[in-house]
Amino acid sequence: MKKIIAIALTTASLMANTSLVKEAQNAGLVAIPQEPSKLLKLIDNSKNPITKAKVELGKKLYFDPRLSKSGLISCNTCHNLSKGGDDGMQAAIGHKWTANPHHLSSPTVYNAVFNARQFWDGRSPDLEDQAQGPIQAAPEMAATQEHVVKTVTSMPAYVKEFKKAYGDNVKITFKKVADTIGLFERTLVTPAPFDAFMNGDENAMTKEQKQGLKTFIKVGCASCHNGVGIGGGMNAFNVTATYKYMNVGDFKGDKNGMVKVPTLRNVTETAPYFHNGMMPTLKDAIKEMGRIQLGTKISDKQAQSIEAFLGALDGKKPYIKLPMLPATNDKTPKPDVN
Repeated sequence: MKKIIAIALTTASLMANTSLVKEAQNAGLVAIPQEPSKLLKLIDNSKNPITKAKVELGKKLYFDPRLSKSGLISCNTCHNLSKGGDDGMQAAIGHKWTANPHHLSSPTVYNAVFNARQFWDGRSPDLEDQAQGPIQAAPEMAATQEHVVKTVTSMPAYVKEFKKAYGDNVKITFKKVADTIGLFERTLVTPAPFDAFMNGDENAMTKEQKQGLKTFIKVGCASCHNGVGIGGGMNAFNVTATYKYMNVGDFKGDKNGMVKVPTLRNVTETAPYFHNGMMPTLKDAIKEMGRIQLGTKISDKQAQSIEAFLGALDGKKPYIKLPMLPATNDKTPKPDVN
């Protein structure tokens, strides 16, 4: 009799989990593929295919502060891979300790490959194009294209690595440098317990996280936070009310008022929240999103449940070994902090 009851309970559990997976799929939530070949197909760039040599070179360039005018700021400064892939600041800090003039925070670079568009206003189509912006922006890395090319080509070790990655006839241009950084960023994917659950592991998520997923879908969060990135598309902002910190900074979205929906992957590690970083906690952010986007008053209990689910989106980060960078020489541009 006990065996029959145990089988019945197991069957019921399997059916419940299968039902929840289907409910999540119907809501537009998509898991990161388990199979390396399927994941590669999802993140690869057909115009510049991912290779080990390109990724290793891109990693060095990502961590190299000499690409900036001051010689102090690298991509990793604002998108810290030791943390949540961002800087934890309300507004990004760049050249000469300048805060972003629009009071915009740095979004995480982890899983950014799944974004349909890049930047808060979606002005870049992909990571390669996006990588060109911060390097040249005056409040960020403040470098010129000429500075970047001269810096990289001044070091024989970099020239050798570009040839290894792209062939002996490669021309090292600013775009090629940015493309290589973007290619490295494509590999920064963090599969989480949510993905394991969606891919068939019924025990990957806790009971509270599964209930939180149900709440997440029922309240309507998945209407914007969906796809593989659990976000990353463009959506209208201030749909049912006005964000209470809208006056902090002058950001209003693109010309149509559309704003990039941030990924919720690793969101527990990327406080503060919203485009201007004015929401300090997840609970606050969840309740404010309900008010301004869904026209719903999310209760403390619902917010707690949703937050439990968001914990299931904390993923396993790729192992990043800090690269040793090529040495400068008398041909390398000198740091300029002015």
